[in-house]
Amino acid sequence: MTLSDVARYRFANQLIARQTARTPAEVVAWLGAMQAQDFRGAKWSVGLRAAGVSDATVEQALANRTIIRTWPMRGTLHFVAPDDVRWMLALLASRVLAASKGRWQALGLNDNIFAQSRKVFRQALHGEQLTRNEMYQALERAKISTAGQRGYHLLWRNAQEGLICLGAPRGKQQTFVLLDEWVPAAKPLAREEALAKLVVRYFTSHGPATVKDFVWWSGLTVKDAQAGIGTNASQLASERVDGKTYWMARRMSALRPRSPVVHLLPGFDEYILGYTERDPILDPRHARRVYGGLNLLFNPTIVINGRIQGTWKRLIRKDTVALSLHPFTTLNKAQAHALQRATQGYGEFLGLRVAS
Repeated sequence: MTLSDVARYRFANQLIARQTARTPAEVVAWLGAMQAQDFRGAKWSVGLRAAGVSDATVEQALANRTIIRTWPMRGTLHFVAPDDVRWMLALLASRVLAASKGRWQALGLNDNIFAQSRKVFRQALHGEQLTRNEMYQALERAKISTAGQRGYHLLWRNAQEGLICLGAPRGKQQTFVLLDEWVPAAKPLAREEALAKLVVRYFTSHGPATVKDFVWWSGLTVKDAQAGIGTNASQLASERVDGKTYWMARRMSALRPRSPVVHLLPGFDEYILGYTERDPILDPRHARRVYGGLNLLFNPTIVINGRIQGTWKRLIRKDTVALSLHPFTTLNKAQAHALQRATQGYGEFLGLRVAS
């Protein structure tokens, strides 16, 4: 196996090169968790992995509760499957919460205030979906200040602890709901079982990937990763590539290269954010054009046969979407045609005409 093979297998295993999923729920369940902080981009991350799925389809999946949006790992919003949300929170939240204590102290938030916020949210959200501002108003009525980032951290911790999650969008505003009202109860998993499940899910959907990749993605420890790999020895295999060990499902479909396969990915897609070892998919010379800066923004990317080969931007008007494409090098005729098809696919997802 070469680095090029690593990229092509990732491209396929993430359901980009081969779209075997048919619904948003299937996509999210396969990947385990999908970065969803940028809501517009996250919807496209789901759509590009399932043929025939539109922006409206993904929003309907949220409303139908077949995918859930919450903070299961790294303190960042993700899409997860309803069956996975509780055991993922139980497995992953504690390390993130422990790392946040200093920030809470600086904001004047203590255990008593968090306990009060839980009571406020239980009462305010009973049978309801409330916007962020409405949640803040409920806290303020209870004499709990939301100034600065206090309101955000009160929401965030209650989501991490499994009290609330995001509901269906209300227009352009996100809403919050009680998790127990939104998602059916599920049998708790022992930590070892949850860890084994997460490890095999990650390396099956994101592999080939390194232990370091999994540690970054999950927020768990190297010891946890190694324990999960050991538990799944019959399902996982490894390959040494350029001095690094890559783990993947023991059984993977053979690669059938079709050249070129081109996709437009949103900036915070799992294909980028799912790894810390990005050399297989991105030439380090172009890294600054894809991500960096003080805010660590990730630009939308043009991916050709598993390698990031450019960036793009969009401008949405009333009934059209204009795309600005910036390949890193001059594309050949076949690549240019494939890129044109990719732009049309994005327009179809949005239900908008692509402006020339």
